[in-house]
Amino acid sequence: MDFKDVVKNRYSCKKYNGKQVDKKIMEEILEAGRLAPTAKNLQEAHIYVLQSEEKLSVIDQVTPCRYGAPTVLLVAFDKDAAYQYPGGKRTSGIEDATIVATHLCLAAANAGVDNCWLNNFDPDKLHDLLGLPEREEILMLLDLGYAAEGFKPLPNHFSRKSLDETVDWF
Repeated sequence: MDFKDVVKNRYSCKKYNGKQVDKKIMEEILEAGRLAPTAKNLQEAHIYVLQSEEKLSVIDQVTPCRYGAPTVLLVAFDKDAAYQYPGGKRTSGIEDATIVATHLCLAAANAGVDNCWLNNFDPDKLHDLLGLPEREEILMLLDLGYAAEGFKPLPNHFSRKSLDETVDWF
């Protein structure tokens, strides 16, 4: 698919049909995340593929937003391995993991896999429930699957502010 079409047509799917994504397609999506650039190429992001009933039930404990997706990707980053910005006030962990997550999201859309970026959950609670390493911080969850029959983007999906409202040139 043309990149412009991927960006234009990708939407947050809110209802899945339950069909699992083929492993080969999953690997292509995960490879796109692996190839994402990170500060100083530290590659501190980590992706967890959650597909078992046990792990999906944990997701359901922390958010109502799985929407029946058969796969959820969890994107985290190693706080101790991220690049430290000059001045010592922040690291690149959140931005690097966000780039990885965006690659995953767009690669899924390009492969015809519907998805939804989830942020309606308590990352600390999920971290504890899954027993993730202490050094890792959860950035986001990404539902993956195929939209239920007849499901379409929400009505406001294609409503966007103009460039004049969102961009200033200096």
